[in-house]
Amino acid sequence: MSTEVSRSDRFTPVLEHVKALLPPLTRFAVDLHQHPEESGDEARTSSSLADALEDSGFTVTRGVGGHGVVGVLTNGDGPRVMLRAELDALPVPERTGLPYAASGPLSHSCGHDLHTAAVLGAATLLARSREHWRGTLLVVGQPAEETLTGARAMLQDGLYSRFGPPDVVLAQHSAPLLAGMVAHAYPGGPVLAASAEVNVTLHGRGGHAGAPHMAADPVLAAAAVIQRLQGVVSRECAPAEQVALTVGTVHAGSRSNVIPDSARLGISVRALSRPAVDRVLLAVDRVVRGEAAASGCPRPPEIATVGRSVATVPDAAVSAEVSAAHREAFGAERVALWPPSMATEDVALFGEAGREIHGCGGIALGYWMFGVVGPRQWASTSGPTTADRLAGLPPNHSPEFAPHLPIALPAATEAMAVAALCQLRAGAGPSAAPPE
Repeated sequence: MSTEVSRSDRFTPVLEHVKALLPPLTRFAVDLHQHPEESGDEARTSSSLADALEDSGFTVTRGVGGHGVVGVLTNGDGPRVMLRAELDALPVPERTGLPYAASGPLSHSCGHDLHTAAVLGAATLLARSREHWRGTLLVVGQPAEETLTGARAMLQDGLYSRFGPPDVVLAQHSAPLLAGMVAHAYPGGPVLAASAEVNVTLHGRGGHAGAPHMAADPVLAAAAVIQRLQGVVSRECAPAEQVALTVGTVHAGSRSNVIPDSARLGISVRALSRPAVDRVLLAVDRVVRGEAAASGCPRPPEIATVGRSVATVPDAAVSAEVSAAHREAFGAERVALWPPSMATEDVALFGEAGREIHGCGGIALGYWMFGVVGPRQWASTSGPTTADRLAGLPPNHSPEFAPHLPIALPAATEAMAVAALCQLRAGAGPSAAPPE
């Protein structure tokens, strides 16, 4: 009989504590879910995470880059591994029907409450199992992810200069996959897209609806812009290139019998590379200015890029290590490949993509998706193929997005703990004993 110990055996002593941890962790997740806070206003959420990390023995600093939370646990010499979760919710009223659904205009319809709970769970597991690893854990609760400003704000507030740069950053995101599964990017490929958000104001000349010839109608100009922009992707981007251009907001006027002075558009551009985003932004600028001129607008439009993000591309070596560890810990049937998504976020700035902000080189990024769909929801979704059934599920940002906590929370906690363990050094550190 072989006496060789497999890597999956290394995870067992840590993961065996999940069952005992789950009741308080579930209460934590439900509490966050019932009290969503919008980007930049995450005071209660950040305080809850900070308190819980302190209870687990972390040295915690609050108010980093807004409501950001940083917890540090040093356990001997070894790698510095950062676990990151987002704190903010969305202005989307919840319609899940869950017994613990949030009331009011906000909800965690992107799963950030679950992300935060899973990172707390993984951090707590590792804090209770310090005899099995060496190194330093850096737990980061990031505010304002939905506005793509939180990562930059924390870095500009000295995240790495104050707490030390990590060797690797680990993060995960919920997705409408079967709960208990994880999914990794194709080797060397992106997980999420780069993006740009553009605000446009078209200036007209207001007037009476009964005398349109005496006005310059910015609503008509806006309609022409919206229609013409639909040709940018279909006619100016290669068929194999993944690009999405969406006019998400349109605001003009207050009465049907009044031609307004202006119309405002909110435009989102997504692509898998920065050059593609830049090229589409040039097309947006050209179309907006051209249609404004064609509509006789009395002055040029205002066009402002108000937010940008880079593509999320996991480090190939870290991604291979983490996906292999997930297969060893959970079985190959629970680990899938994730095709590039047009969703976006700002986590990549914590790694090499944000070097111009934090000035640190050699920070690798590990990033994967995890499933949240419970058996009852899956059974109620119809379709001739698995892809059709997945397409019929409520996606992130939907009012009906409802992760199945009994399966998704322990699985996400274990996925993050396993990823951290495979990046930390095996063995006991000098401070391996749990706190009193």
